Amino acid sequence: MPAELILLPRWFPVHLSKMSYWARTVIVPLLVLGVYKPVAKNPRGIRVDELYTVKAAPLKSNVAGAKRHWQLFFGAVDRVLKSLEPVWPKGSRARAVRACVDFVVERLNGEDGLGAIYPAMANSVMMFDCLGYAADHPHRAIARESVEKLLVIGEDEAYCQPCVSPVWDTALAAHAMLEAGGEENEARARAGLEWLKPLQVLDVKGDWAEVKPDVRPGGWAFQYNNAHYPDLDDTAVVVMAFDRARDKLAPAGVGAGGCDAGYDRAIARGTEWTVGLQSKNGGFGAFDADNTYDYLNNIPFADHGALLDPPTADVTARCVSMMAQLGETDSERMKAALAYLADEQMPDGSWFGRWGVNYIYGTWSVLCALNAAGLGADNPSVTRAADWLVSIQNDDGGWGEDCESYKLDYAGYEPAPSTASQTAWALLALMAAGRIDDAAVDRGVAWLIAHQEADGLWGQEHYTGGGFPRVFYLRYHGYPKYFPLWAVARYRNLKRSNARDVAWGM
Repeated sequence: MPAELILLPRWFPVHLSKMSYWARTVIVPLLVLGVYKPVAKNPRGIRVDELYTVKAAPLKSNVAGAKRHWQLFFGAVDRVLKSLEPVWPKGSRARAVRACVDFVVERLNGEDGLGAIYPAMANSVMMFDCLGYAADHPHRAIARESVEKLLVIGEDEAYCQPCVSPVWDTALAAHAMLEAGGEENEARARAGLEWLKPLQVLDVKGDWAEVKPDVRPGGWAFQYNNAHYPDLDDTAVVVMAFDRARDKLAPAGVGAGGCDAGYDRAIARGTEWTVGLQSKNGGFGAFDADNTYDYLNNIPFADHGALLDPPTADVTARCVSMMAQLGETDSERMKAALAYLADEQMPDGSWFGRWGVNYIYGTWSVLCALNAAGLGADNPSVTRAADWLVSIQNDDGGWGEDCESYKLDYAGYEPAPSTASQTAWALLALMAAGRIDDAAVDRGVAWLIAHQEADGLWGQEHYTGGGFPRVFYLRYHGYPKYFPLWAVARYRNLKRSNARDVAWGM
């Protein structure tokens, strides 16, 4: 891809704004690297020859629904662009490099890094290096620091995290603590929510405003700081936690100096931003609206199958849960979102999970949303989904699903070992579907109780977080801790009460 890509007008079929945020932040510094083609420095001579098979690897694409004619077209364009490289006008190339640098610097994001994801951060460090920035130059130094902060160095292992997830983890843990109840647990939930409150992005119109320029900012990012790229999933979960806590836990009224000391303003702005990013098909993507330029998945760079950020069932469900919990159940945008979810249901009754593994995660997300929106246990979609969950329960009482379920030739659920997080999702889903008295729920709770460890938590080595399907996955260390607590506490609460309906959006 030539660096001049960044100079193209937005109407052009191939444009950065038509790609996902993570693709954007990775590509822009990479465009500069493509211009200068720096050679890796290896002063210590460290080699990894043992990783190479010395055999040609077959070229393959991880794109779902790849189109051969588009692949041939973009392949031909790629060859033409490469042949023109030696005669490319120097003036436009220099303007393009400056535009790329300006893009990166504007979004450098301090020690949290470009896009707050490792590939973009690493590319920004290498970009500054090949442009001749000294190691102590503020831009290069802070970019390098952002990478260093992702490293986890232990006595027996060292690894680099692809990103961090403090907002997501804190919001979900707060939900679990609120479900567990009790003075100490609720105090910890309130402390978490008070930490989240100032992280709301209220003053930066990020890249999402390219498509929705009239929407005011108001979302939360996944990481400590990523103001240009808040996401709808985090925002909906935070808003629901604030809403659940505001009557019981939030500081009441207006604080000193007229400042809003409660959660009402945060909820209002978070909701306004979230619903403002609904896509035309009724669904919600993670970071942008209407990021549905499917033909771009056929360019050579997109062979990982995750160039775009289209609406998905799990994120849409979270936004539906938020709207419904706040009392919006019969609006036109709610009807559009529910219609989108109905269209996305699989023949076996499940839903695809883009950001969690996989159909168990998606089905949990949507069943919570449908319950909140007033679709009861007798709704055909709810019944089919709940029946599917019961049908895939393992003999030991738990639930499990492997990352292989993302394979392009997926033909239905394949058994996998039970995990704490996936068992919790299945239980929360079945309880949302009105199955609190089902024997499958009793068995699932018994599995969680039997596998609780001495410290009161649950262990899990399996990867149940979604990164890029068929490419890489995430192991959230918090998932096997707060989700099982949440599920067992909800089971206890529903069994103790006269009500059998889940009162919250998730």
